[in-house]
Amino acid sequence: MIKTVDNIRINYEQKGSGDLIVLLHGWGSNIKLFSNLIDLLSKKYTVVAMDMPGFGESQEPPSAWCVDDYVDFVIKFLADYDAKQVMLLGHSFGGRVIIKLNSRKDLPFTVSKVILVDSAGILPPKSNKKSWRTRKYKMGKAFLSTKIMRKIAPNALEKLRVKYGSADYVAASPLMRQVLVKVVNEDLEPLLPNIKCPTLLIWGVNDTATPLSDGEKMEKLIPDAGLVKLENAGHYSFLEQQFLFNRVMCSFMKIED
Repeated sequence: MIKTVDNIRINYEQKGSGDLIVLLHGWGSNIKLFSNLIDLLSKKYTVVAMDMPGFGESQEPPSAWCVDDYVDFVIKFLADYDAKQVMLLGHSFGGRVIIKLNSRKDLPFTVSKVILVDSAGILPPKSNKKSWRTRKYKMGKAFLSTKIMRKIAPNALEKLRVKYGSADYVAASPLMRQVLVKVVNEDLEPLLPNIKCPTLLIWGVNDTATPLSDGEKMEKLIPDAGLVKLENAGHYSFLEQQFLFNRVMCSFMKIED
């Protein structure tokens, strides 16, 4: 399905009937990875999953957005549903958006439940090695961005980005790289106590992108939160341990599977 919000063409899927639950995917991902989850939740609820701007089959945002811009977008996207209560599920980057959304004081709806799956939002501690790597990249970038170096070695700056950038950074378009830099450097830890509704945290024990310690910290800081740890699963725990994940979801969402 296609819908235009603020002149941005958005690909989304809607299935089922009942109370509204919105699924927000992770960085570099799209709604296709949620197909199993959409089928499961639509047994009892109206499920809406969107390719957020810059991902999947949706258009990129008009500028380098921050997390707040994505929150604004989600609120506008949901305006057509006129829902008094909304449940939210976010994986990784989608979790960032949900954490920030729950800190808004003027939401047009009440958030009744939150599910965070291997969620991002907590800044990792910087090691000396990582700090030095960052400094080397910034020095190299400054040098290779000069007019004379762009003329002598036009591809050198891109090679430097590939060498020092994360896989997500390298795979992103120039605009989405700017977005990535903005969102990953925002620490949302102080906002976690603002999530007042019942919150389910599901984490892959072997997650290296957003480690289990992040989930444990979120459980302590969110007032009404419970953490489920899935063994033999990493950052995509909802795919890697689908059977167990579904059982946890059915229990929390009161779905008879």
